[in-house]
Amino acid sequence: MNNDTPDLFDEPVSADIAAPPPPAVPPAPTFEGAMGDGTALPLAAYAERAYLAYAMSVVRARALPQVEDGLKPVQRRILHAMNEMRLAASAKHVKSARVVGDVIGKYHPHGDTSVYDAMVRVAQDFTLRYPLVDGQGNFGSRDGDGAAAMRYTECRLTPFAELLLSEIDRGTVDFTANYDGSMTEPQLMPARLPVVLLNGASGIAVGMATEIPPHNLREVAEAARLLIKKPEAVLEEVLAVLPGPDFPGGGQLISTPADIRDAYANGRGSLRMRARWRIEELARGQWRVIVYELPHGVSVAQVLSEIEGLTNPQPRTGKKDVSQEQKNLKALVLGVLDSVRDESSDQQAVRIMLEPKSSRLAQDEFMAVLLAHTSLESSVSVNLTMVGRDGRPQQKNLLTILHEWIAFRFATVERRTRHRLAEVLRRVHILEGRMTVFLKIDEVIRCIRESDEPKPDLIARFGLTEIQAEDILEIRLRQLARLEGIRIEKELGDLRTEHGQLTKLLDSRHEMTKLIQKEISEDAKRFGDERRTLMEAVTPISQGEIAVPDEPVTVIISKNGWVRSRQGHGIDPAGITYKTGDFPWMVAETRTVWPLIVIDSNGRSYSVKVSDLPGGRGDGAPLNTMIDFQEGGKLALALTAAPESKYLVAGSAGYGFVASVADMIARNKAGKAFLALDKGEKPLPPAPLAGDTVAVLTQSARLLLFPLAELKEMAKGKGLMLIDLAKNDEVVGVAVSGGHALLVSGSGRGGKLVQQSLDVRSQASFRGTRARRGQEIPFKLKPVGLGLAGGQ
Repeated sequence: MNNDTPDLFDEPVSADIAAPPPPAVPPAPTFEGAMGDGTALPLAAYAERAYLAYAMSVVRARALPQVEDGLKPVQRRILHAMNEMRLAASAKHVKSARVVGDVIGKYHPHGDTSVYDAMVRVAQDFTLRYPLVDGQGNFGSRDGDGAAAMRYTECRLTPFAELLLSEIDRGTVDFTANYDGSMTEPQLMPARLPVVLLNGASGIAVGMATEIPPHNLREVAEAARLLIKKPEAVLEEVLAVLPGPDFPGGGQLISTPADIRDAYANGRGSLRMRARWRIEELARGQWRVIVYELPHGVSVAQVLSEIEGLTNPQPRTGKKDVSQEQKNLKALVLGVLDSVRDESSDQQAVRIMLEPKSSRLAQDEFMAVLLAHTSLESSVSVNLTMVGRDGRPQQKNLLTILHEWIAFRFATVERRTRHRLAEVLRRVHILEGRMTVFLKIDEVIRCIRESDEPKPDLIARFGLTEIQAEDILEIRLRQLARLEGIRIEKELGDLRTEHGQLTKLLDSRHEMTKLIQKEISEDAKRFGDERRTLMEAVTPISQGEIAVPDEPVTVIISKNGWVRSRQGHGIDPAGITYKTGDFPWMVAETRTVWPLIVIDSNGRSYSVKVSDLPGGRGDGAPLNTMIDFQEGGKLALALTAAPESKYLVAGSAGYGFVASVADMIARNKAGKAFLALDKGEKPLPPAPLAGDTVAVLTQSARLLLFPLAELKEMAKGKGLMLIDLAKNDEVVGVAVSGGHALLVSGSGRGGKLVQQSLDVRSQASFRGTRARRGQEIPFKLKPVGLGLAGGQ
């Protein structure tokens, strides 16, 4: 089985069926031999060795599960201690403190809190898909409530724990000395199913982490049986029987099959989950939403807290007032949500009641608002990192995990079979000795009574082995009854039959495969249950899609840089008031879902959501509180349009390119580099693409028209030369026309601002190709700008 995931270690992977012992943790740092005299050690060498020892200890002995049994060391020690205490599913519950004491006293020399927390986790049915400990008392809740102290709670093993413990005393796994060498503990549990996939795992090691989602037992068992029967099966065949994770709290997995496949193929990914709800119809056409399942890791308290934060926002750290974005979200949520109530109980773990503001609201739109802004829709990470059969931590794909567990299961069953075969041979040997002396029992008794050393005499007289002679000497008088011979013969016959079956099993891979598949099917039938998580791919809801309603507004920017918005279009500019000494700079009609783009004097672009602008009839807010001008840049240009709108952007040095509004949007307040300008160069007002002809006007009154197709569309940069400029000349305006008259603005006699129109027929003499000098315009004025007649 090939694994494309890069390996973290250099040693080759063993191909043996039986799992080799894991590599030893690097020894603790020592001074001996470091410098040859045992008295000195370079600090860098000491730190390196000390950190490596610590890192490997965390990786192998604390944070990551084993692929064989899916357990971390502390979990394995808890189960082993409970098994040694005879706390099976049929036993009486005992105090958790008693179990924790056994674990830390015998196997896990760490704090009692860490052991108890680990035991609580494997007992929570909302955390583990198949809990290993049956807890009695307060073991916490899905809302984040902690468990009661261990002196109050009680525990025992669950029936599911049998999958890990039932074969532990049958020679299936190796035992190692505990921390003080006074007793032994298992290195692994002989898991009869891939528990690493059934319950998953979560942990953070040094330099790596794991996030393995839980899965359905029946589906995992079917996938294992498929790969046992057909080892060359591809991932698509496995996903046909194991389609995806199955979380203990249910929910809906909305990721596409392609996304799920990529996560399993690479061992890493992110899946999208959504809550499940139903609509309850009420009287007079009213309705409400009942949420009854949440995404994995999301609690009722978390959802309610998020809704409270949306409807009653608080100023962020360092701010005196809530932001405009928070105000918009508050208005959005309160516009659709009337009330929310937690109706969860011990009968129904999750029940959130959501009442809409009006029954006339579309149900899908109502839920879309809440899905976009709360954890009712959230992501679940997938990181299939674990310690493999070779003892090395690695990120594995799904096929590798199943193949490694299957190899471990074959090795386990083989060890179990050999162990039982040894027991059978030993018992047959003893019974054959008994049969040898049974018909000569009087002679045996006489030999024992008359001998000072009966054991060697029995061996010599009756041809027994030492083991057989020892057994005869230990036999009870009641076993000398006449019927005992019949029982011995019957038991011998049964054992010899079993011996033949065990030998056949060890000699035939086919027979062992049949046995393993049969056991997997039996375990799946006994412990399996129905899938809880619904798998139905839908398009995730993003905040940007429904953050604000699409409404017409007017953006107002003053000369001193104050910005605001007013609802609606067609606002009379004369009715807009400004601060004393301030003047209008831009009044533009736009929509709430469009961005406001600002370009500074250095060609850097900034963006602000129009919906985040302060509204009402006040003076607004300074623009520099919403964006951070960089490198001494000052407000030069501003525009607002749909993100897909395209503009010709240019500088006064005569270079330009075509870009969309989306290319000008910046992710943060510091903006981004957009239009590359030379020193002393100024950005020109962007020209919307209103046709297929570019018009370029210079300060020396030269005009050039050329096809728009000669320009490039770019996301940022300097662009191509638009017009050939004479020395000390510069471009004052650009426009993109499509059969429109051009409007030339300039200063006439006395410096008075005048405008002259150049009709379509008169434009023919100015046509040429890009980067030419152009022709002088027939107007007596000093040009300062260029536009399209009619407000285009």
